[in-house]
Amino acid sequence: MEPQNSNNQNHHAIFLPLSLQGHINPAVHFSHKLASSKNFTITFLTFEFLHQQLTQARPDGCSTDIFSRARDGPDGLDIRYRAVSDGLPMEFDRTGQLEEFLMWYLDGGMFDQVAKGVEEIVLDSRPKVDVLIIDTFYPWASKIAKMFGLRLASFWTEPALVFNMYYHVHLLKQHGHFDCPDTRKDPIDYIPGVQSIEPHNLPSYIQDKDISTNMHKLIFQAYQDVRSADFVLCNTVQELESDTISALQAVMPFYTVGPIIPSRSLENVMSTSLWVESNCSEWLGSKPNGSVLYVSFGSLANFTNDDVMEIAYGLMESNVDFVWVLRPRTVLHGDDHVLPVGFEEGISGRGLVVPWTNQIAILSHPAVGGFLTHCGWNSVLESIQYEIPMLCFPVFTDQFTNRKLVVDDWKVGINLGNEKPLRRMQIASEIKKFMSKKTEDGLRENIIVLKKILGNALEADGSSSKNLDLFIEQLN
Repeated sequence: MEPQNSNNQNHHAIFLPLSLQGHINPAVHFSHKLASSKNFTITFLTFEFLHQQLTQARPDGCSTDIFSRARDGPDGLDIRYRAVSDGLPMEFDRTGQLEEFLMWYLDGGMFDQVAKGVEEIVLDSRPKVDVLIIDTFYPWASKIAKMFGLRLASFWTEPALVFNMYYHVHLLKQHGHFDCPDTRKDPIDYIPGVQSIEPHNLPSYIQDKDISTNMHKLIFQAYQDVRSADFVLCNTVQELESDTISALQAVMPFYTVGPIIPSRSLENVMSTSLWVESNCSEWLGSKPNGSVLYVSFGSLANFTNDDVMEIAYGLMESNVDFVWVLRPRTVLHGDDHVLPVGFEEGISGRGLVVPWTNQIAILSHPAVGGFLTHCGWNSVLESIQYEIPMLCFPVFTDQFTNRKLVVDDWKVGINLGNEKPLRRMQIASEIKKFMSKKTEDGLRENIIVLKKILGNALEADGSSSKNLDLFIEQLN
């Protein structure tokens, strides 16, 4: 798997993403960017259970790795691939038994396996490995880097505002907005680089009353560990979050290198999907431009049966054409057949429900005029890239903070509703209003401005390009 010309490379990075769809995608495409334009050797490290899932999702069933075509193609990119065990049986349900999985994650079982994999790469590889690029949510990242004398680049896949809130969680606690018996509800105006933020716009793990879970332990341990990183590489753009980013850059080596968004052509070279993708192009091709609402709540969010029912009836009552990605295990411990009786007949001709699809292919299709989204960060960036307004329904983690950026700061989306649970007629009413030409046109004007900002950042003299060059210069 190692090209003959690998000794001509300047730097060799081991890249370990978090094993979730929203973290894998930017990691894969950033690896490709480093290898193709910055003369890096990349060894992409992943887990065997994840490799199996990626392989099973490919339409050809081929077991070659994500980067085989990029490596074997005309550019001959030096991107190597290594899958290691996470120490658990392949059949272990890492989603359904999340608390047990996180305990393994925290107590050193996964660390031991990763350390062993990194050691093998460091000992066996030429050119010499000099940097570990690793997802911020690995709480033992600095320990791995120190063990093998590597520079540590923490890879942050969410906006800088979310990083900033976690980084200053001690201030939230001091002021009574976090981890207090009677948590304050007034606006927060003391975080460096943040003029003001409402508590309901904080990441969900900071809003939670019970912070004793393994997930909370993992997050807060990771945020102590990231303070030891030599670099933080963030998938955002300086001009989008300038005050927050400047505040972070004053206290740590924080580099914005986004947006990390794959092109359609690159997606054809590197398939990163964890599930088999349904092709919706023929159905979309039968619809007028801008008429279809795309509905997806990402790869991780779970709902109750009642939530799914209300969304289904809301879509049916809206009379708007839609594509709805209803992922397997959307209702985590329930039946996959969660749609109401008669739903498919009720939406015949104007609604399409699929288990998973290629989001870039949907958002770039001219028939699509809006996106009912959970506000995952990749989805936000991709919506801006393809000029699709957002109807926002955050579910957990960073999505509430992302929604603040989308709705309040940038005005490229609107809220589906602030009160939960949502009811079907409210959903139908909001969808109708959102998909009206007047609303769409107003939001799209702002999106066009943001899209230009994203594009400019990636130009040779743009902020993200300069930051990436500065990161590489600091490695030398």
